[in-house]
Amino acid sequence: MLSLQTIINCGDMTNKQLYSEFCQSNTDLPIFMQYWWMDAVCAGKQWDVLLAMDDSGAIMAVLPYLLRSRMRVNYMIMPQMTQIGGMWLREDVRNNEDKVREVCRQFQNELMALNLSYYYQHYPLHSTAPQYMQELGYKIKKRITYRIEDLSDLDAVIDSFSKNKKRQLQKALSLHADLSLHVEDFYRFHVDCLQQQGKVISYTREFLLVLERKASRLNQCQIVAVRNADEELLAAAFLVWDKHSMYYLIPCYSPQYKDSGASALLVLEAMKLARKQGVAFDFEGSMIKGVAQHYKQFGSKPVTYYSVEKYYHWWFWLANAWNRLRERKMR
Repeated sequence: MLSLQTIINCGDMTNKQLYSEFCQSNTDLPIFMQYWWMDAVCAGKQWDVLLAMDDSGAIMAVLPYLLRSRMRVNYMIMPQMTQIGGMWLREDVRNNEDKVREVCRQFQNELMALNLSYYYQHYPLHSTAPQYMQELGYKIKKRITYRIEDLSDLDAVIDSFSKNKKRQLQKALSLHADLSLHVEDFYRFHVDCLQQQGKVISYTREFLLVLERKASRLNQCQIVAVRNADEELLAAAFLVWDKHSMYYLIPCYSPQYKDSGASALLVLEAMKLARKQGVAFDFEGSMIKGVAQHYKQFGSKPVTYYSVEKYYHWWFWLANAWNRLRERKMR
């Protein structure tokens, strides 16, 4: 029988301390579920982790989470810039249906003990846990990310690009890549690109600085930029990676150079970096039709993953529905 506690008394160690040690020896966890990532993207906020232990006391499943509170209402949502989270299962557990079901039941009890009004997380690619959470009354929804799994033959990958993207690369022959762009300059460039489109940036300078500092220490990030012959900055992207995938986390393009081919060259240069790391390339998901179409033109394939959601109180659902309706009217 499994045992699960929100705080595990292992000497004076808390769940987060145990999780930190666990992540150091389990680098197979996606980057978005690593301790250091959660610590970076949840800086100044309340985050923690649920742990399931096997009979020997070893961690067999984890569920890191960001807990938000407003007017004494607790709810759980995904942190900024974090594609996946939710439940991660040790390999021997995920291949055992009974164990997965038992872990899901116990995590369900722990989530209820947090007195939540709302729960929402994106589970890892290929996870079997969402279907068992659905059996427990949670709503699951299909999400799509676009990936290129094998970059070993880059010429073959480029051959799979659409005619439109190949034409854009021809336009970009006079452009060049730059790997020296400072994170502060990247942020200012992103702000400027969005302002030209009448949009506002969704994350703060401090957020990016913390994330970049932590990722750089582990050699798990890179900013790639595209410039013209006059050294003007046309496009840039903030990339992060783990043992299995590189993520096209924050791309930005100057609208005034939209016909230069810079956006296509930016993706190709990012793919070259992923190939060098020996990992797959993940466009970091998009449920926006236009953006998805852009990614598909690079020969990427859709990969399904799932969000898991539950309203514990009807009035939270009503408040969310009202906010969504108001946002649509303001567009």
